[in-house]
Formats: sequence, C-alpha cells, structure tokens
Amino acid sequence: LISTAATTVTMQKLLVILSIISVTAAFVVRPETVRPSTAVKENFGFDFAEDSYANTPDTILGERNYKNWVQKVNDNSFLNRRYNALRRVRELDVLKTTVDSGLLSKLEKNGIDLVTIEKLLPVIEDLGVLSIAAENQQLSINALAWAAIEGAPFLLPVLAGALEIGPSAFYLAAAATGGLEAFFIASGTTLPLVGLDAGFYLGLLLVPLTVVLAVLGSALASVKK
Repeated sequence: LISTAATTVTMQKLLVILSIISVTAAFVVRPETVRPSTAVKENFGFDFAEDSYANTPDTILGERNYKNWVQKVNDNSFLNRRYNALRRVRELDVLKTTVDSGLLSKLEKNGIDLVTIEKLLPVIEDLGVLSIAAENQQLSINALAWAAIEGAPFLLPVLAGALEIGPSAFYLAAAATGGLEAFFIASGTTLPLVGLDAGFYLGLLLVPLTVVLAVLGSALASVKK
C-alpha cells in the first residue's frame, strides 16, 4: 500500500510538471512564426516621390526608430505615453457613478443581463473586434479608453436616463443627430473662424453617431423582454 501511494504521488508530480511545461511552451514564440523584415517604401514606388531612405536620418527612419528617438527627447511624450485607465477609473469614481445611476438595473429592465452579454461575446469575437483592439493597443487605450473613462461622469447618467425611457430615446437621439447633419448639408453652413464645411467635417462625427444610436435602439428593442 505504501508503495502504491508513493507511486501515485510521483505520478501526480509528473503530471503537474508536464502541465507547467506544456503551458509555458504555448507562450514561446517559435522561429517559424517570426515575420521576416520587410522594407516599406513610403514613396509607394513612385519615381517622382521623394525617397525617405535618402533624405531621412537613420535615427528617425521607421516607426520603431522614431518612437525610440522621441522617448529619448521626451520620456512623457504623447506618442509613447500610456493612458493609466485604472488610476483614472479610481480617481473619477466611475464604479460609484455607475452604481448611483442605476445603470445595471436599467439594463436588466430592458432585457440585457449577463446571459445576453455572454451570447454576444462569440459575435464580437467573430467580427474581429477583440483582435483589432489587441493589434491597436496604443489607440485603444489612449483614445477610446480615454474618451470612455473621462466622459463617464457625464455619459453614464445620460445613458441611464435613456435606458429608463427605452429604445425610443435612442431613436429620437438618432433622428436629432441625423436631422442636424441634414440641416448642415442643406444650408451649406460653415464652421466659424475657420470657414470649413460643417456638413462634411461635423458629419464625420454626426453620421457615425447617428448609425450607432439607431443600432443601439434596434438592438435594445430586439432584446427587451
């Protein structure tokens, strides 16, 4: 019996060691997965365009060299700076604001619960949203996360109020932004001071916002119990 118990313990230790080795090996980059170095021509191959390799110093030639050079010049530059999302969430009391606004209970009231969110995860993965975010971490954190977190104290109460009303609130908001864009185009309004076409430049924000609001209203109407 003692021999059998010792053998069992030994086998368990071996299984643990093999598991650790297999998990570690999964994260090791194999030589064949390393992409070969490719020279990118910023003149797109046109003969009349300037050759960046001829008129650019080696210290700033290429994105990696440029970022390294900027880091040496200014270690707190926006190019290399990473937005501290967790610290700002704590400083702005985003979690407390979420609870106080009743956002979670209003989501459940409209039929959006953990089960619904779990069903959406495979769809998000199939659309490649997570892969795009992973490949553009700098943009995701410094732009999207910044906008969401810094605007959370103002956006969360508005979103909670819209959820209290239901899908019609999102449809109304989409109609308002879409109507505003149509007014800018029809009237030929220009931006003050700069004289730029408001229909075009503000449309870069208003048109996607209109689409997002309309999609949110439709999605909310489809899942509402």
